[in-house]
Amino acid sequence: MAVTVVGSVALDNVETPFKKMNNILGGSASFFSLSSSFLTDVKIIGVIGDDFNQTYLDIFKDKSIDITGLKTEKGTTFHWEGRYGYDLSDPETLETDLGVFSSFKPVVPHSFKNDTLFLANIDPDIQFDVLSQMNSPKLIALDTMNFWIERKREKLIKVIEKSDIFIINESEARLLTGESSIFLAAKAIHNFGAKILILKRGAYGATMFLDDHFFIVPAYPLEDIKDPTGAGDSFAGGFLGYIDNTGDMSFENLKKALVFGNIMASFAVEDFSVDRLLAIKMDEIKDRFKKFRDMTYFGELSL
Repeated sequence: MAVTVVGSVALDNVETPFKKMNNILGGSASFFSLSSSFLTDVKIIGVIGDDFNQTYLDIFKDKSIDITGLKTEKGTTFHWEGRYGYDLSDPETLETDLGVFSSFKPVVPHSFKNDTLFLANIDPDIQFDVLSQMNSPKLIALDTMNFWIERKREKLIKVIEKSDIFIINESEARLLTGESSIFLAAKAIHNFGAKILILKRGAYGATMFLDDHFFIVPAYPLEDIKDPTGAGDSFAGGFLGYIDNTGDMSFENLKKALVFGNIMASFAVEDFSVDRLLAIKMDEIKDRFKKFRDMTYFGELSL
């Protein structure tokens, strides 16, 4: 029972109307692994520069996250700088410096080759290369973004063909398929090969499609949001961690996994970087899950 994530481990500068933080731990693999580690063993495949802070590496070690596949190269670590407005929705990207990530050529360790696999938002060529190195992964999940859809659509579709779960947002689904209707977009993506489609809807939650079934979950209501940067990857980590822990791919269990991912994302945004994910305990997660269930369950009609 383990999940391998292939993605970025980064140093971020994040600015909101209320605070600015510099050189904080970020990257898709960071948020995913820390979220998923509550439920399963996690392994990271990625690359960092020799400027990376040892304190951040210790965070992964303290959570028993396997960083055998996280290589250190001479140069600078992937760096992203973004600014959020008052609505804390889509950030304005101020700077992106790929650093050593620009020449990232992942090598999958032998002990990783049969794990559940999460291909985070990276170049589809890299995603496809990782797939070619796997043996018999229990499950393959994939994330992407507009940039790759616009520039490497055909290669991305080849990766989707080999994936079980595809996680994107609504605008990306429309861009990829050319369909304005989300339901038609879901059918088109199923035709590409992905059995399960998860549409991230930000402050509005998420929607899951499987065959002719779909399930909608709202976002957990929060009084105070500090930093939404890692929400999507924390969601994916919770979702796949729950599936890997339970080993149950029934639609009813996938619903619970979707809610668990939703809950993990709600914690992640309550502080900058991964700080909230480091502070929470399993009892808090279970309590929030129960509160979410109570606030969304309404039973049968009394008529």
